[in-house]
Amino acid sequence: MKGIIGRKVGMTQVYDDKGRLVPVTVLQAGPCTVMDVKSTQKHGYSAVQLGFGERKVKNTTKALIGSFKTAGRDTNPPECVNEIRLESDAQVQVGSVIKADIFKENEFVDISGTTKGKGFQGVVRRYGFAGGRASHGGGWVRKPGSVGQRELPGKIHKNKRMAGHMGNVKRTVQNLLVVKVSPEENILLVKGAVPGPNGGIIVIKGAVKKAASN
Repeated sequence: MKGIIGRKVGMTQVYDDKGRLVPVTVLQAGPCTVMDVKSTQKHGYSAVQLGFGERKVKNTTKALIGSFKTAGRDTNPPECVNEIRLESDAQVQVGSVIKADIFKENEFVDISGTTKGKGFQGVVRRYGFAGGRASHGGGWVRKPGSVGQRELPGKIHKNKRMAGHMGNVKRTVQNLLVVKVSPEENILLVKGAVPGPNGGIIVIKGAVKKAASN
C-alpha cells in the first residue's frame, strides 16, 4: 500500500492516445514530508505519517511544533498531517520528501475526501423523496409523510430517513484510473470525479480492490 496527501485543483478533459475525450480531475499530489514512521516492532503496526502544505507558526499549537522538529518542519508547519497504513515496515527516513512520481500512468487509485457541505436539507433533496400531492387537498408537497408508529413498536426506529444535515462527510471513490503524471509539477490527472470542493484536501492511495483482483 502506498499513499500521498494532495489537493483537488479542479476538473478538465483530455484526449487519450485513441482520440477519445476523457473527463479528468486535476490533483496536486504532494510534495509530502515524512513526519514519522511507525514500525510493527515498536508500535504494533506499520504506517508512515505525512505532512502536506504549509501554515503559519502562530496558527499551530506548541505541542504540534515540538512534534514537527524531528522532521525539520517546526519553522514551516504542515497544513495537514495524515497517516498512511502500510503492509510492511516503511523504508523511508523521517524528513524525506514523497512526490507524485510514486504513482504511474494507467494505475488505479482510491481517493478519499470530504464532500461539500449542503447544510440542513429536507427529505426531497436529501434522499430523493417524491413528496405529497400538490392538488386535491394535499398540503405536504415536500414533506416526508407519516413517520409515526402504533402501539408496536411505539417509536421511530434509528436511521429513519428524515430531514437533517447533508454533506460534509468523508467519502472514498475507488478504482480511479491515473491518466497522466507530471512529476515536475506534482500533478496527477485522474479519470472521473473526486469528492470535495476545489482546493479541498484529499488522500490518494493505491487501489485495494484492483490490487486484490490482480
